[in-house]
Amino acid sequence: MSDSTNNPNHHKVIILGSGPAGLTAAIYTARASLNPLLIHGPLAGGQLTTTTDVENFPGFPEGIMGPELMQLMEKQAVRFGTTIAVDTIVKADVTQRPIQLVGQSGTYTCDSLIISTGAAPKYIGAQNERELLGYGVSTCATCDGAFFRNKIITVVGGGDSACEEASFLTRFASKLYLIHRRDSLRASKIMQDRVLSNPKIEVLWNKGVVAVEGSKKDGVTALVLEDTKTKERSTLPADALFVAIGHTPNSHLFKGQLEMDENGYLLHKADSPETNVPGVFVSGDVQDHVFRQAITAAGSGCQAAIGAERYLESLHE
Repeated sequence: MSDSTNNPNHHKVIILGSGPAGLTAAIYTARASLNPLLIHGPLAGGQLTTTTDVENFPGFPEGIMGPELMQLMEKQAVRFGTTIAVDTIVKADVTQRPIQLVGQSGTYTCDSLIISTGAAPKYIGAQNERELLGYGVSTCATCDGAFFRNKIITVVGGGDSACEEASFLTRFASKLYLIHRRDSLRASKIMQDRVLSNPKIEVLWNKGVVAVEGSKKDGVTALVLEDTKTKERSTLPADALFVAIGHTPNSHLFKGQLEMDENGYLLHKADSPETNVPGVFVSGDVQDHVFRQAITAAGSGCQAAIGAERYLESLHE
C-alpha cells in the first residue's frame, strides 16, 4: 500500500459522487477511520437536489426536501472525518497502483476507489422542462407519483420504462396520457398489452412535447404538443409530466477499464460490490438501472464501503 504521509493527495479511499450512495459510503468509511476523500463536481447531492419533497426515505415521517436530506448526509459524513473536494475528474486509471484520478484542480491517488457517480435522466428538451423539474415535471414515477392523486398525469416515452411508469401511475391518476413520437410502441409485447388494455390510459400517437406550461407556484398546468407528421400544435391540460425516455450512467471515465453492460452501467460481482478490478467498488445508480431510489442507493453505498474496508484490510495480511 502506498504511503499517504508522503503525498497529501493520496488517500486510502476516494469516493466519486455525492448522492445518497457516495455520502453513505463516506459515512461508513469515515467511521471505520479510513479518512475518505469524497470528490464531487460543481453540483453536490446528485439527483435528489432536483427533487422537492421526499416522502419515502425512512426516518422522516413528515417528509423532507431533497436538498436538505443531502445536506444532512454530508454533515454526517464530515462529522466522522470525510474530506470533501469540489473537482471534476477528467481521467481515471484504475489499472495501476495506486489508482490515479486526474481532475481539473489536481491529481489524486488512492488504494481503493468507490464509484458513486450516478446516472443522468434523459430529457426531451421541451421549453420549461428543466425549470419545472420538481414542480410537476419528474423523471421518477415511484418517487413522485403519490403527489398527483386524482390528477391528470402525462408520461412521455414508448419503451418498457415508459409503459411500466404509465401503468404504475394509473393507481394515482384520474386520467393518464402516454405521449409517443411514433405510431407504435417500442416496449415488449407484454408491456404494450398492459398499457393498451388499461381504461385509464390514452395513448397520444405521433406527438412530441415542445413546451411545458405552468410555474413553480402553480406547478404544471398544460403541455404544448406538436404532431410529428403534420407539425400542428395543440394544448393538453395536465398536472404532471413524467419523462421516461431512459437514463445515461455516468461511467464514461471507466470505458475500457471496467466491465459494463450494453448501456454503460457498471457491473460488479454477483456477491460483492467489487468490479472486475480489485479495490474498485460501485454503488448507486451508476450500477442500478432497475430501482433507482435514494434508499437503494444508500444501501449499496454501505455495501461498497464495507467492501472497500475489507479489501484494505486484506492488503495487510
